[in-house]
Amino acid sequence: MDLPISPGLLISLIVVAIGIVIIAKGLVIVRQSEVMVVERLGSFNRVLESGINIIIPFIEQPRAITMLRYRKLGEEYQAITTDETRIDRRETVMDFPGQPVVTTDNVTVRINGALYYQIIDPKRAVYEVANMSQAVEVLAKTTLRSVVGKMELDKLFESRAEVNNEIQAAMEEPASKWGVKISRVEVQDIAMPEEVESAMRLQMAAERKRRATVTEAEGEKSAAIAMAQGQRESAILNAQGDKESAILRAQGEQESIKLVLSAIGESEEDKRTVVGYLLGQSYIKVLPTMAQEGERVFVPYESSALLGSMGMFREMAGSPEDTVARHLRDGERQSAFRSGVVGGAVGP
Repeated sequence: MDLPISPGLLISLIVVAIGIVIIAKGLVIVRQSEVMVVERLGSFNRVLESGINIIIPFIEQPRAITMLRYRKLGEEYQAITTDETRIDRRETVMDFPGQPVVTTDNVTVRINGALYYQIIDPKRAVYEVANMSQAVEVLAKTTLRSVVGKMELDKLFESRAEVNNEIQAAMEEPASKWGVKISRVEVQDIAMPEEVESAMRLQMAAERKRRATVTEAEGEKSAAIAMAQGQRESAILNAQGDKESAILRAQGEQESIKLVLSAIGESEEDKRTVVGYLLGQSYIKVLPTMAQEGERVFVPYESSALLGSMGMFREMAGSPEDTVARHLRDGERQSAFRSGVVGGAVGP
């Protein structure tokens, strides 16, 4: 048996259901780093921050923002447009398709870039521009063409950082009117025509060959300079050695002459005797090598006399030094010894 429902109970159930719907519609939870623009009866009312928020259903409504994104399918980019009531305030990257750009030297290149931006004023992003993301993309493309169009191709490859900074600086002012901050712009890839790329390869190979030639020439130059410096230092050291050796020989000969003079005497006759003695020694030392340098040997007349004197020395005492010592001991034979050295012979 069915129990009849009173009209009061039915009205209460309807009121409870409406209250549940109102609470469900009016209770809005906004996540961290997201905001929501709320309109009341079609006009801007407030911006809901992260957390639990309450709105009046059917009177207050969130305003949607149009976002344009690209999905890469193979080598092609597919554009996707969505209307979103929750505005993401995080930094967002827009990887837009490559754009043909003409440089100052009339070379058409295709540049693929990436744009990093962030919504800092949701109200402006919703009300100041119809499609914020598309506006930012178009601004980036036109600025890219303007900046690259003032550069040559070689300068473009060398100055990517300069291109990025110049594009970012040119986009900051118009983007700020839309409540958007341009964080940075990156030129990802530069595609050139095949004939231009082949010409650049040849140019690069020629430049590397030129650098290798210059480096090799500089190495040879450095080696030649080092060798010349080494030869110069060696010649200087050899000359210094010869000088010191000659000085030492001269000092030795000086000491030898002094010793012989002190042994014989200091008169003029004694000095001539010593000179003849020394010349005789020099002739004896040179004789073994004179015959090795040619087929004929020319002996001066004076040398034969001196050789005879030296032979006399050896016959009498075995060596000139012994004869000098004997001469000092035997004063009576001193005159005969001197005449024999100077004249080249000794009498009986």
